Amino acid sequence: MKKKLVKVGLVQSSVSNNLELNLKKTLKMVESVAKKDAEIICLQELYKTPYFPNKKGVKVETFLETIPGISTEAFRSISKKYGCSIILPIYEKSKSGKLFNTVVVLNEKGEVQPSYRKLHIPHDPSFYEKDYFAEGDNGYQLFKHKDITFAVLICFDQWFPEAARMAKLSGAEMIFYPTAIGTIKGEEQIEGDWHNAWETIMRGHAIANSLPVIAVNRTGTEGQSLFWGQSFVSDAFGKILKRASKGKDEAVVATLDLAMNEYIGESWGFLRNRRPDTYNLIVDKNIKKK
Repeated sequence: MKKKLVKVGLVQSSVSNNLELNLKKTLKMVESVAKKDAEIICLQELYKTPYFPNKKGVKVETFLETIPGISTEAFRSISKKYGCSIILPIYEKSKSGKLFNTVVVLNEKGEVQPSYRKLHIPHDPSFYEKDYFAEGDNGYQLFKHKDITFAVLICFDQWFPEAARMAKLSGAEMIFYPTAIGTIKGEEQIEGDWHNAWETIMRGHAIANSLPVIAVNRTGTEGQSLFWGQSFVSDAFGKILKRASKGKDEAVVATLDLAMNEYIGESWGFLRNRRPDTYNLIVDKNIKKK
């Protein structure tokens, strides 16, 4: 079996209230993995701003970006110099005036690709995202790096098996999940280990869809939010190849063999034995929401 190798870079970091310093720090970290030949580099959700949705009533004007804009211009020279694609999660102000939690991708030539806007928006204590983000309106997106096809989903999307399956069926060879997730100070975790659940469900997406999953989380403390860090790379069999630390800024590089996707997929036979004729309830809009 001929290998199809790709190096991915993950950049996790703590975030301050100084947007300029956050940008400068991230630029250095991205270039550090680009120098190690990372071909596709992913940043954490809302990489440049504090995680403001943990509070209500935050003034967000200084956090907003356009496409193209500050981030695309700042990282363009790195993608062109090193021939890498860069996944940039930003707070987008669209031409229509709507505000989205968005990923914009620069390809290896520094060109801006069509964006993906977060589809699943949570709204819980310390995650008041519906106050700040419209639901994504441009569907699932595929991105190209040379002959590699990948999808990007954002944070809360990671809990939905339907989103991962849509990416797979659309032709993705790997899925990136820029994320901002952690524990809330003072909240008792009566259900169990939330970090383990977070990692487990994405490893499950990797197994169920026979493709690598790459999750990039922030670290540090912001208000009552204690972010886990521990960004990771899982192969198509759900095996963790690399995991970043819990409490520090870190840039990680891992090598994946995408040729394993087909081999593992054929071995499991999940797609081959699907029964779409029995899945009507999945798209039934009359199902009661809870």
